[in-house]
Amino acid sequence: MRIGDLIRERGPLTVAAFMELALYDSEFGYYARAGQRSGRAGDFFTSVDVGPLFGELLQVQLAEMRRLLAAGSHAPDPAFDLVEAGAGNGRLSADILRAARSHDADFYNAVRLHLVEASAAARAAQPATLGELGERLTASSDALPASFEGVLVANELLDALPVHQVVMREDGLREVYVTGDCRAPASAERLRLVEGPPSTPALGEYLDRLRVALEPGWRVEINLRALDWIRDAARRLTRGFMILIDYGHEAGELYSLSHATGTLTTYARHQSAGPESNGAPAWLHDPGGRDITAHVDFTSVRAAAEAEGLATLGLLDQTYFVLGLLPALPDPQSAIRNPQSKTLLMPGGLGSTHKVLILGKGVGAPALRCCSFKVRAT
Repeated sequence: MRIGDLIRERGPLTVAAFMELALYDSEFGYYARAGQRSGRAGDFFTSVDVGPLFGELLQVQLAEMRRLLAAGSHAPDPAFDLVEAGAGNGRLSADILRAARSHDADFYNAVRLHLVEASAAARAAQPATLGELGERLTASSDALPASFEGVLVANELLDALPVHQVVMREDGLREVYVTGDCRAPASAERLRLVEGPPSTPALGEYLDRLRVALEPGWRVEINLRALDWIRDAARRLTRGFMILIDYGHEAGELYSLSHATGTLTTYARHQSAGPESNGAPAWLHDPGGRDITAHVDFTSVRAAAEAEGLATLGLLDQTYFVLGLLPALPDPQSAIRNPQSKTLLMPGGLGSTHKVLILGKGVGAPALRCCSFKVRAT
């Protein structure tokens, strides 16, 4: 059975349900079938793929956060949980721990690492990635810890969560559904899009909450799953911080004329397939065989977190996040000259397309090192 067969059996699917199958189905899903999808041999490139410098920079910030938590704790040796959500095979955590073991033994010895990853194949690859660093691993699971105190890091997680796609028509909001004739192998020629009533009133409520007025013909994505995820994570965090790194915009930019055709896209072999192929959206082709992603609405994610008791400590371009941390590295001049830093800072590339949202719970409003250069999101 193929994904197309499942669509025929279940009837028209929301785009969110289609993405759930195409990305996360245990048999067909793009992420479920491999331990690693990014890097030179993969389909897309992340800050982790640049090299270990990204992990070294994060280690500096995490160590500062641990000191802040310890200073405000009544326990003589407070717990410090490092939770990486969407951890893949554990490369980012390995880079963080390797830097800590070399330069900050106290931090290294305090870390209780929790790797959270939906893909069983990626979880199976984590022990080999961590190697001897696995001594700091407390848990590897597909779910967040029931409760934790410390820092949660999520690098390019929210953009891969399934999204609903809606389009405004003269008679009101419509939702986009995926349907098709599955008497032949699933393909973009057999899968097609249809419009229907919204599958949930939460979609209209989402736009109303933002006071967004879509013009007729505008097509946008709504990530209800991201809001569910941040609410759940906020409730599990007893005290500490979250660092969410992803590409996206504030709602005023995301739901505007500049993005009126939507941001849903697909990547294969480091190339976006473009908006359309053979009369169908490119992301409809080869379900399960390629990445599907959409830009993050940071306004709504931040509001959902704040409603659960978190405070926003910063939203800034990755460029400024990196510039704030570079001087704190053991050899900052070498790091600045390192080609990896140029890639992480590059305007128009990872530096400006990626935003860093920093949240806190029960920590006050500390002046964090990562926000010391500039707090600005372009």
